[in-house]
Amino acid sequence: MASNEYGVDLDALDQVVKELNQVLKDMGDSKSTAKNSTYLPKGSLGDGFKETGELYGAHAKMKGEIEKLMDMVEGLVDTFGKKSAKVRGAYQDAEADNSIGMA
Repeated sequence: MASNEYGVDLDALDQVVKELNQVLKDMGDSKSTAKNSTYLPKGSLGDGFKETGELYGAHAKMKGEIEKLMDMVEGLVDTFGKKSAKVRGAYQDAEADNSIGMA
């Protein structure tokens, strides 16, 4: 390969896309847990304490923040995965065009 040429490992880009898709799949479980399995049933902290309402409020606030964070990370991973797939396709098309041009 001459010094002014470049090469792209399409298999490596495929692997990146596969791994990002697996991250998204794995995140689905964590996101579901954060949303559906993180709760404080009424009465679990006791009754009649003045701090009870404050604790439930703090828990609800933190739960909401965790859910927002999970959504943000999921969006970033999804965007990066889609962009990686697009780049891979563009390089594959360029290689095909170069092969046709050399024929």
